[in-house]
Amino acid sequence: MSGKERREQLIQISRTLFAEKGFDGTSVEEIAATANVSKPVVYEHFGGKEGVYAVVVDREMQKLLGMVTEALSASHALIKLERAALALLAYVEENSEGFRILVRDSHAASGTGTFASLINDIASQVEDVMVDQFAERGYDPKLAPMYAQMLVGMVALTGQWWLDVRRPSREEVAAHLVNLAWNGLTGLAPTPRLTSSSHLLEQRQAALLTPPSPPPSPAPAPAARPTDKEAREAEKARERELKEQEKARERELKEQEKIRERELKEQEKIRERERREAEKLAREQEKARAREQRERERLLKEQERIRERELKEQEKIRAKEARTAGRQAVQQAQPSGWSGEDRGKLEPSE
Repeated sequence: MSGKERREQLIQISRTLFAEKGFDGTSVEEIAATANVSKPVVYEHFGGKEGVYAVVVDREMQKLLGMVTEALSASHALIKLERAALALLAYVEENSEGFRILVRDSHAASGTGTFASLINDIASQVEDVMVDQFAERGYDPKLAPMYAQMLVGMVALTGQWWLDVRRPSREEVAAHLVNLAWNGLTGLAPTPRLTSSSHLLEQRQAALLTPPSPPPSPAPAPAARPTDKEAREAEKARERELKEQEKARERELKEQEKIRERELKEQEKIRERERREAEKLAREQEKARAREQRERERLLKEQERIRERELKEQEKIRAKEARTAGRQAVQQAQPSGWSGEDRGKLEPSE
């Protein structure tokens, strides 16, 4: 098994264990034992339990955020809402382990706050949709962030509930969510007020100090629901968008495949250049070593010749010194009155 395959195996095993037992209930020993590897293998790939948990959480957040982001790319607001609800419920149904990890515990090892952070990211995208809808209906766009949190929170909590009950079907649950959210938005009051039961004491005190205020102006009539014709047009628009998205995905896949092929070719060229450079460097190093060896041998021979010359010179000097010493010894040893002929007989011949 390659390193990449081993890493993916550890991620999948950890994902299952974290979903079942949570971060604190899962240990590195259990991850390693389930994968039939030693603990150092887990540390080598992720540095510890925190590292693999962060990878698992990041993957799940990116997956869910990508699904919701794609759903919000539709043109009509009603379709955006429908697809966003379906995207969340589809993720819950098809990635139950991942959703349990996101909502079970927001451990500091994730580095992002997991589910709360994810909800804020989605709400920021929904906020843009709400701003446009409020502007069309004459409501204050400054309230869009608050309503975005309300809407996303409603869908998210419904998803948490549906994670365990799984009834009714996700399409039916999404239809009810859209029914509540959309029809509630079409009848939204521009200046909503809290009910009197929330501030009964304050209202009684205010009544004693100030004259009664005039009744609030009636809320504007709710906007009309989409007609059958509008619904059919929305459905056709949904189908066209799906086809366009499919074409766009195909184009992206082809472009990515071309990019990968180019990258592989470039990598192969780079590896070939590196191989040639390595071979050239090895040849140069071998030549340099041969030159150094020849130079060392030349120096050794030169040193040997110098030593031989020195020895010969020393030998000559010693022989000359020996002859000189012999003559001196003869001269010192001859008696006085000897003739030159007699001295010649005693002197050693050269």
